[in-house]
Amino acid sequence: MKTVLKLCLALLCVLLFSAASSSATPASWPDTIRVGLIPTEGGADIQVRFKPLMDHLEAKLGIKVEPFSASDYAGIITAMAHKHIDFAYFGPKSYVEASARAGAEAVALELDKTGAQGYYGIIITNKASGITTLDQAIDKTRTFAFTDPNSTSGCLVPSVLFYRDLKTPPESLFREVSFSGSHGASILAVKNSKVDVASTNNIDLDRMIEKGAASMDDFNIIWKSELIPGAPMCARKDLPESLKAAFTGALMSFNFDKAGIEKLQNGGYAPVDDATYDVVRYMQQLKAKLQEKKGN
Repeated sequence: MKTVLKLCLALLCVLLFSAASSSATPASWPDTIRVGLIPTEGGADIQVRFKPLMDHLEAKLGIKVEPFSASDYAGIITAMAHKHIDFAYFGPKSYVEASARAGAEAVALELDKTGAQGYYGIIITNKASGITTLDQAIDKTRTFAFTDPNSTSGCLVPSVLFYRDLKTPPESLFREVSFSGSHGASILAVKNSKVDVASTNNIDLDRMIEKGAASMDDFNIIWKSELIPGAPMCARKDLPESLKAAFTGALMSFNFDKAGIEKLQNGGYAPVDDATYDVVRYMQQLKAKLQEKKGN
């Protein structure tokens, strides 16, 4: 029943989009929309990966579409808060932050290549290190890298692992704990033995492998999380409802562009609502409580 409902919602979005695009562009729409992209693999790389989708949105909406990235996730949240961008690709945690601080509204969820509505956080080591388990990785002689403070799989989920399951702050488990800035940077840091252990996720690791920047033979996956809700595409709540509906419909129609989906390196999009990310809010609250408890 749930799958049927999601399919019906997807079809409704497409119909709304078709109705909006069958006439002249509504006067309430801006001449140009800007779409923010969190720098999961670096700002320039993500704009290249998203170019077919940006072109598709521009063609379907009939208005100019400009991609926008920043040096970190917080830059995209801030850009939406100041209305410098209209739509955004966030991770689950950065979406939760943006929904509270920037009026973000989730309109679609990124699928993985199997069609699953989520992904997995992972912790990796260099294959040559011989570190094959989490117990082996935890050592005060080793270094650990998160990605970005606003990353779900790169920071929030492994932080819950450390504070809840291991009952110890990561700074007490490793010689040095740092932030690499992106999933791509963390993956390359482990590959090149710049750090010993790093958190990332299965989708971004697959993307780095597909573009030839790394090989699965370079890594050990020593820990895997439960399923995390897929990354959302979001709109500013104050945008015209017709524009948000048309944007959502255009995303759904992109699912039929096989070459575009291949370039985007995901499984397309599905409808979503804000409640999907309540589990992320719970993890944030849990992490904060555990950190406070450790600090007392």
